[in-house]
Amino acid sequence: MHDLIQKLIERLPLDFRILHRQFLLRVIDLEALSIQADVTGFLGQFAGVLIMLSIVHSVVMYVGLESIQDPDARYAFCLHMQHYLIATMILVTGLFTVISWDATFPDRRDVMVLSPLPVAPRTILFAKLSASASVLGLSILTLNCMSGLVVPFLLGMLHNSSWGFYQCLVAYWFTIVAASAFLYCSVLTIQGFTALLLPRRIFLRLSALLQLAAFGLFLGVYYLQPSLTTPAALATPQNQWLLACSPSYWFFALFNQLNGTLPSQLFWLASRAWLGLALALCGAAVSLLLCYMRTMKKTVEEPDLVPGAGSFHFVPSFGSSLHAAIALFCIRSLTRSRQHRVAFAFYLALVFAIALSWLRSELANAAPSALPSDFLMSSFMMMTFAVFGLRSVFALPISLTANWVLRTTQLRPSQVYIAATRGALLLFAVVPAWLLAGVLSLSFRPASHVADHLLILALLGWILSELCLIGFYKVPFTCSYLPGKSNIQLVFWAFFIVCLPLAVWLSSAEHDALNQPFKFAGFAIVFFGIAFGLFDYNRFHAKSAVLYFEEIPEEVITTLGLNA
Repeated sequence: MHDLIQKLIERLPLDFRILHRQFLLRVIDLEALSIQADVTGFLGQFAGVLIMLSIVHSVVMYVGLESIQDPDARYAFCLHMQHYLIATMILVTGLFTVISWDATFPDRRDVMVLSPLPVAPRTILFAKLSASASVLGLSILTLNCMSGLVVPFLLGMLHNSSWGFYQCLVAYWFTIVAASAFLYCSVLTIQGFTALLLPRRIFLRLSALLQLAAFGLFLGVYYLQPSLTTPAALATPQNQWLLACSPSYWFFALFNQLNGTLPSQLFWLASRAWLGLALALCGAAVSLLLCYMRTMKKTVEEPDLVPGAGSFHFVPSFGSSLHAAIALFCIRSLTRSRQHRVAFAFYLALVFAIALSWLRSELANAAPSALPSDFLMSSFMMMTFAVFGLRSVFALPISLTANWVLRTTQLRPSQVYIAATRGALLLFAVVPAWLLAGVLSLSFRPASHVADHLLILALLGWILSELCLIGFYKVPFTCSYLPGKSNIQLVFWAFFIVCLPLAVWLSSAEHDALNQPFKFAGFAIVFFGIAFGLFDYNRFHAKSAVLYFEEIPEEVITTLGLNA
């Protein structure tokens, strides 16, 4: 089988194969991968995480069906899991479209490098589509590798027929692929027609806003839309407008239609899925063809960025001139660079997912309630993701120009630059996460417990910021980066083995201390002591630190051992 696939690949044109590999590197631009990076290993790390999620979904489905004896409850649980898996696949596809926002359309580098070469525009288009489809297909396959077999098997057992398993299997995989293709092609359609109708410089500015809006929309819909997966909820007239507006319910109905279990009064919902899929595929095909035929020349002729026309520029004060310069440099790096926005958005997705889940529960409970330990743990995790996410983005360079400009203008001691970096971490990670937790805790009582928790959360943010500064003797977004250093699977398992149990223990300890003033005072003193100790440690080592702007690989010296 492997030899057959290899022969089929070798029959493809050589220019297509080369472009496919290069565009594949740019689709997965989370780590600023170089041409020499191990793409297979990088994709394997992401695949391992998604495979673990697929195993978890399968175990939940099996355990849930085994623990429920009532037939009506088992049927409602099956409907809930069907919609959950489809909605989760749509969310993963949506996050993929945010990560690979402009990867399918031609940019200035493509036109400048490939136009003088004898490469047809259709070859560039097909190579970009195949690169994006490869990563999206890997996401679909790995996220459903186990659940795509377990769920049809369990549903087939409920039907008491072997034919039911094969029917469920085909229906499940077709629905998953169709739902992913619908969302991906819909985003391509919006991007393509926006690029056709607007000048390029305006399109690039609007594209960044659309990227952030799509990111918020996908997360908001996933966590805030109600679950209408019982027969009574699906038939209620008040819920029909929500069903008509939600693509996840369209494809939920499509799966049951293909499976032969859809009630006749919901056929109109499955028809929306068929119609939406057809329109999305046609819109994406037309917009891509027009973009490659009409906008490639415009990409070269029109500048990507132009000077601002206005003369008024407001610059907020961030302390000293150096603190203000580094803070503004961080703001502009995060807002103007797609690579840094996408990398930071990965961690922000975790923060906002936690926040939206709590917002949904608070909207359901109108009456104020006591501060639960689950909320304490969730706020701790929000702060952790925000701080470590920004720290990971700080290590990625914005450009070599910024590297050399800040290197040649280093006129102050190193500890001043490190203090400015600390201020940026506190301002752009700790303060937003703290404010978000404060807004989510408005419905909890008593207010004194909320204030005490916000004090502990602020101290935790200070501790995490100091931990991130240990050995970080460089200016954010400037030091050259050696790609392929991080291990996604190692980070994933470290979170479950270290961070999550520690957050559970801290939330339980704080929850017990909230009702005991003396115990809470000792709890806060311990946090303050750790934070100040780390602060003093970093300040002492910053006095003798030397800022570095180059990541140099370690020298490997091979000896023959002849001295013995």
